[in-house]
Formats: sequence, structure tokens, C-alpha cells
Amino acid sequence: MKKLIVIPLLLLSVCAFSQIRWGLRLGLSTSQLEAEDFNIISNGTERFKLALKDAQYGIHGGLVLQIEMGNVLLQPEVIFNSNSADLELDDLQNNTADVATKEKYQYLDIPVMLGYRLGFLRLHAGPVGHIFLSSTSGITDVDGFEEDFDSLTLGWQGGLGLDIGPLAVDLRYEGNFNKFGDHISFGGQQYAFSQTPARFIAAVSYMFGERRR
Repeated sequence: MKKLIVIPLLLLSVCAFSQIRWGLRLGLSTSQLEAEDFNIISNGTERFKLALKDAQYGIHGGLVLQIEMGNVLLQPEVIFNSNSADLELDDLQNNTADVATKEKYQYLDIPVMLGYRLGFLRLHAGPVGHIFLSSTSGITDVDGFEEDFDSLTLGWQGGLGLDIGPLAVDLRYEGNFNKFGDHISFGGQQYAFSQTPARFIAAVSYMFGERRR
């Protein structure tokens, strides 16, 4: 019983000596993926060639919370993220035109950044979880192709931020631990490109509440 009382008291004391602000974020990202392809095997023969042609710019927006204790800050975020990539499917057995499609996918990103403030400059890094929401792709129209996204994938982010009045500008690099395209399967066989998805992220947040100097 005493422990149950101590925990909320400890949280209240942390909040009392911390500065808490929240903000609205909007930004762009560019994926760092190179053109790549792999062959898909069916009944022991090469049936299709799937090629990643290009990764497009993505957009994101959401909520930011800043908890500061002196120069140290904790910054959890809840961000809606939408990205897309251009794919091409080549039927190696039939003399038909290649199928070009744009694959679109949406995630709820939850980064938790630990940072250190140097005046108006912030340095921060931390883990990020990607919760899958939805996707659309033309390759699923081809018989035998399916998409099975993991409900949660993990990665990390690191970068720097700049505070100008109520505006917070953030530049980050994101890496992930899964392979790009690992949601693609044909005939029950899972496939993936050799690259892990990575991207550069630029965002601007409008923060509510005046920051202590």
C-alpha cells in the first residue's frame, strides 16, 4: 500500500520540478532506398521479378510533448505517417507488359526522444515504434500475391532541433530493424528486399506554453 502511494507522489514531484509543453507537428520525410529487384520462385522456376523503382516523399503530422528538467528533456510523440514507393512487377513466363504500381502505407509512429538542450539547440535520440494502420498496392491484384504487415515494427531516430520562439524545427535520421518489403508474400512464401528502410525527417512544431530560460 505504501508503494502505491509513493509512486504517484514521485510522479507529482517530477512534474513540479519539470517544465511541460505540448505542440502540433507537421513535416516531410524522404526515404533512403536504392533501386533493387528480386525474382519470385514458383514451382521451382522463376515466375516474377519485383523491382523497387523509387521511394517517394512522405508526410506526417501529430502531437509532441516536451518534459524538461534543467537541460535534460524527454519528448514523446504520436505521429501519423504516410509514405509511398513505386514498384514494378515483371511476368517472366508470359510476354505481357510490366505492371507498374504505387504502394502506399500509413503508420502511427511513436518516437520517445531523450535529449539535451544547449541554449536554443536540442540534441536528441531514442527508439520509435511503428504501428501499422493501412496500405494499398496494385500487386495484390495479381493472383497469388498477398501483403501481411507486422502490426508493430521498431526503429530509432536521432538528430537535432532548433527552437525559435514558439516554433520548434527538427531534423532527424531514422533507421529501422526490419527489411523493406518484408510484408510481401507469393504462394505463402515471404519475400523482402535486402535494404532496411531509412529516411531523413524534417518537421516544424508549434509549441504551446512559454519555455523557461
